[in-house]
Amino acid sequence: MRRADTQTGSTMAGKVLVTGGAGYIGSHCVLELLEAGYEPVVIDNFHNAIRGVNGLPESLQRVREIVGNKKIEFEEVDLLDRAALNSLFDKHKFSAVMHFAGLKAVGESVEKPLMYYKVNLTGTIQLLEIMNTHGVKKIVFSSSATVYGDPKYLPLDEKHPVGGCTNPYGKTKYFIEEMIMDQCKADEEWSAILLRYFNPIGAHISGRIGEDPQGIPNNLMPYVSQVAVGRREHLNVFGNDYNTPDGTGVRDYIHIVDLAKGHIAALIKLQTSSSCKVYNLGTGVGYSVLQMVTAMERASGKKIPYKIAYTKKQWTVFFFCHVATCYADPTLAKEDLGWKAEFGLDRMCEDLWRVAVLKPNRV
Repeated sequence: MRRADTQTGSTMAGKVLVTGGAGYIGSHCVLELLEAGYEPVVIDNFHNAIRGVNGLPESLQRVREIVGNKKIEFEEVDLLDRAALNSLFDKHKFSAVMHFAGLKAVGESVEKPLMYYKVNLTGTIQLLEIMNTHGVKKIVFSSSATVYGDPKYLPLDEKHPVGGCTNPYGKTKYFIEEMIMDQCKADEEWSAILLRYFNPIGAHISGRIGEDPQGIPNNLMPYVSQVAVGRREHLNVFGNDYNTPDGTGVRDYIHIVDLAKGHIAALIKLQTSSSCKVYNLGTGVGYSVLQMVTAMERASGKKIPYKIAYTKKQWTVFFFCHVATCYADPTLAKEDLGWKAEFGLDRMCEDLWRVAVLKPNRV
């Protein structure tokens, strides 16, 4: 399948490999790929996905239903399995790769750094090597604003220094960015777009797919939704002595659908882009933990109890997470990709709550 993009007039090959495509971000991007006319081929190792019928991840089964049962090719593959990855590339002719696969919990990365370096770095190295061998030299990489470390100024633009990461997870994102940049410099046929996410939340409007963490959520808003739906007694707020208006940490939250659409914009850009480019995907607006709690209370109509669990100093000691405020300057993505976040905070929380109501024992 090939399609002509209505904005650029360019014709693009349709088969795209999506690594980690059964997860929260990956599944929303698979949905957007299908709606844009691409043919996603998805691999995942079920580390953070639920197995559905006929071996297809439940998230992707739901994506198929949302888009009218369009075909999704899926294989259970771990990026550390070189033979399986080689076989996959022998079987398909990919025009590009979207790379999401990897471990992503900040706290766990502090406790198990070697596991994070092995999985995230070794897996990516093997992917890049096999891409190179098979002549697939276009990649969109799921990076993170954690590469910026403690902000030197705000809002964060793409020229902000990187590498001062505060945890091993962030370091793996930084090291992978460096690897991809170096490969693009070494081989002019390579082109890459590194997307530095801020904090994706929300869900597809259908409520059929959304963030569905296995066990205790690592991120704020899934935990807040579990409190709102009655699965947990209260929210632990880690620190109320930051230098912010209400003392709690401030972050830039972006709707997952906006984020997914940013990947389609990046894929289109890859067709005419050379070398390696970096873009922030965020809204440019920061909200505190307590502001997020209030917004979720509006969306759910529920009171969300919380307790201050640690001071900033204690939280820093435990999890190396001391950044008080972090939000994006998304101007470059608007100028180069024609992309801009459309959904505001209330819509993010309304869509998150819809998933919580539809899947109260799972979200």
